[in-house]
Amino acid sequence: MKRDYYEVLGLEKGAGEAEIKKAYRKLAMKYHPDKNPGDKNAEEKFKEAAEAYSVLSDSQKRTQYDQFGHTATDGGPGGFGGGFGGFENFDLSDALRTFMEGFGSSSFDDFFGGGTGSRRRSRGSDLKVTLNLNLEEIAEGVTKTIKVNRMDSCDSCNGTGGEKGAMPIRCTTCNGSGQVRQISRSLFGQFVNVGACSNCGGSGEVISKPCRSCAGDGRRKKASQIKVNVPAGVAAGNYMTLRGEGNAGPRGSDRGDLVVFFDEKEHKFFTRHDTDIITEVEVSFSQAALGDKIEVPTLTGSAKLSIPAGIQSGQVLRMRNKGLGELRNGRKGDQLVKIQVSTPTKLNSSQKKLFKELASSNGRKVRTAVRKVRL
Repeated sequence: MKRDYYEVLGLEKGAGEAEIKKAYRKLAMKYHPDKNPGDKNAEEKFKEAAEAYSVLSDSQKRTQYDQFGHTATDGGPGGFGGGFGGFENFDLSDALRTFMEGFGSSSFDDFFGGGTGSRRRSRGSDLKVTLNLNLEEIAEGVTKTIKVNRMDSCDSCNGTGGEKGAMPIRCTTCNGSGQVRQISRSLFGQFVNVGACSNCGGSGEVISKPCRSCAGDGRRKKASQIKVNVPAGVAAGNYMTLRGEGNAGPRGSDRGDLVVFFDEKEHKFFTRHDTDIITEVEVSFSQAALGDKIEVPTLTGSAKLSIPAGIQSGQVLRMRNKGLGELRNGRKGDQLVKIQVSTPTKLNSSQKKLFKELASSNGRKVRTAVRKVRL
């Protein structure tokens, strides 16, 4: 079973691009075949890290993976979002290509941060919320509105971080580049790690007269309502990522993401098993003996169920296509109805008489059937 790609890189779900790059670079350096000649375990870890990075560094692939996990990367046709192919044949050559080209350059220096880079502001942090759903909502899909407290643009300064008329000045920490560099040495030589300047948030500028409402940050915490379109068939533990719905970044920089985890409420009647749902229905002795048509609850309302004559306690009847749809292809599961025959415990005299007549109508004494129980 494949490991979660975020787990492979040692990251939290919703990690930023810089974190993904840094985590992959660290693992690639550690497990590179040139550094571990003949070590098959290191080679597998190198390939695993490259596969994870090739998905998480691509915005389209990552969006699909964030919403549907490894089902989005399975080979073959179909799948929500159209799919993007599998990784069953991801080999060492693919991993090495990812190693050299993963950052838009075939240059070894550029891959490890030796290039000039560009000014980049720090994006806002991600938010994580849990959305509880009942089975009826999961069966059909639903649009829910959730409330989140997040950082939004400051109304007083419109997100600039400065008082009206205040002019930005060059950051002295990074000399206006928006970046700070750290030089380190390793087996492969000297490398330059480039990160956003903490003083200016990557903008290269600081505010000469900070906004009094937000202390120059350009944002304040506010309550927001966000619509979430939940597809049919999700399960507890699934999650989806809403791009740009997290916290606003400082002084007008990009928002983070909102990661919505799904949980399932306990149902009054049904137990879920993959796409099937299971319930138990009690019928009377006479209904079991003679058969009947009864009303049973389903996820879309009540429906008729035929009870065949002579049904026994513990037998299971199947109602086709009354279960949940599969997340990827929408194919419906079934509703399984376990029958329990209710034996009367209190009989009046006329009822006792009828049961005695029934017993005597066999023409012989009713024998008890004994069977071996297999555990």
